[in-house]
Amino acid sequence: MTVPQRSVCVYCASSQACDGGYHDVARRLGSLLAVAGCTVVYGGGRAGSMGALAEGALAAGGRIVGVIPKFMVDLEWGHDDLTELHVVEDMRTRKHEMLTRASAVVALAGGPGTFEELFEAITLKRLGLYLGPIVIVNTQGYYDALLAQLEAAIAGRFMDTRHATMWTVVAGPEDVLPAIESAVPWGADSRDFAVVR
Repeated sequence: MTVPQRSVCVYCASSQACDGGYHDVARRLGSLLAVAGCTVVYGGGRAGSMGALAEGALAAGGRIVGVIPKFMVDLEWGHDDLTELHVVEDMRTRKHEMLTRASAVVALAGGPGTFEELFEAITLKRLGLYLGPIVIVNTQGYYDALLAQLEAAIAGRFMDTRHATMWTVVAGPEDVLPAIESAVPWGADSRDFAVVR
């Protein structure tokens, strides 16, 4: 599989009950990425921020690729109008394929599925298995507590101080592309300090 030079994986939620402002952020991000010529990769759903992201990208004439497990297709949770929809066997395969297709990762507000995806990207970057930018969009301070926990992990020496440069935190979707462009380069030599000594 060849990854487009500007292919951005977006982790976000399917909740339709959360504050609508989160959906607006997802829709704006989809549009901004499409206008910039980025391929958008996401979880393939049509509800909540996932659907808003897709609609934003499609309305701007963008290319959006969904990756969804078969059980979600069976439940009719998938989006029908994407550029591509890849149906995979399970959630683990979905996460792997989404990240494999991406040159950068963006996390919007979400629940445990989004947290899991974000932390897997951070873990793989720490191990030098994923080297691209990771951008966390901290809408309404949503990720403040999680960011504080990551800082505590560094302060407690469970992570190296250099690991704090693995991700960039931004306030809104307009800041995402500049954050991707200015991300600190990360190489496989990061394995030299993957284990804190």
